[in-house]
Amino acid sequence: MRQATIEMPRERSARWALVLAGGDGTRLQELTRLIVGAPIPKQYCRIQSGQSLLEATVSRIAPLVSTARMLVIVNNDHLRLAREQLGGLPAENMLVQPYNRDTGPGILFALLELARRDPAATVAVFPSDHYVGNPQSFLAHVERATSVVDEYPERIALLGIRPDWADPGLGYIEPGTPLPLRRGGNAFRVSMFREKPSVQAAAQIVRSGGLWNSFVMVFRVARMLDLIAAVRPADYFTMRRFAEAGTLNRNYGHLERWNFSADFLGHIAEHLAVVEADRVGWSDWGTREAIERTFVALNQVPPWHSVMSWTRTAQGPNVTSWR
Repeated sequence: MRQATIEMPRERSARWALVLAGGDGTRLQELTRLIVGAPIPKQYCRIQSGQSLLEATVSRIAPLVSTARMLVIVNNDHLRLAREQLGGLPAENMLVQPYNRDTGPGILFALLELARRDPAATVAVFPSDHYVGNPQSFLAHVERATSVVDEYPERIALLGIRPDWADPGLGYIEPGTPLPLRRGGNAFRVSMFREKPSVQAAAQIVRSGGLWNSFVMVFRVARMLDLIAAVRPADYFTMRRFAEAGTLNRNYGHLERWNFSADFLGHIAEHLAVVEADRVGWSDWGTREAIERTFVALNQVPPWHSVMSWTRTAQGPNVTSWR
């Protein structure tokens, strides 16, 4: 892979936030049907509180940036739901992709638009389908990751979570040597990034001090685009050409699917940094089991369970694997 050629100033740039809400949520359609009577994507579902996961994400990150500098990427198929839940967002900041082509095209789609508006931007990326029990601690870690990028603008800073068990459904980060920081705090180079390893490999990574990848990341948009162009040049230049020609909507369905973690982050470990985000009460709500672990930890009964059936379930053989 060629080395990036962009020379970026080492000072704070304008901060933006990008919320990822373009997933179809097919794995949890049975659960969302139980809750709301329709198989809607999980990010639009009010699972644990009066807010949907998307609404909770937007509220959580509101202290970081104004809505004028908050972008949310959604799918055209879910536009009605998105508009209902993002009423406070400027209309032009709702980025509508015609189809879900996995996380790679979705993020690149949003970053090209952000680069058009503010080429020098620093952006923090947030999935919209995670649970965070301690928002204040979470935001403090995001600020720390932002400080890493202010000081090392060539780095992509990831938030890593200390694993509770070897989950083969998540991505893993192996911290390397420390990155010296003028402002203090701990951050590390990344020696290895691996997406969804086997159970055995995940267990070995956890034993060696690896962290879960939260998929929350902070970076300079110009730097990220330079790396994508280096690692996946066909995808980058194809989408950029369509965007500049005004034909992206017409051609979006023909773009190659690629996963941002497995097909990109796993190839740029030497350009990553990781900040361990402890005491945030984080969970990737990608499965019903993960959601129900959180309810057990909160001593709450999920709304789709009766009290009696939930008591039996929570006392069952799987409780030791729930956090």
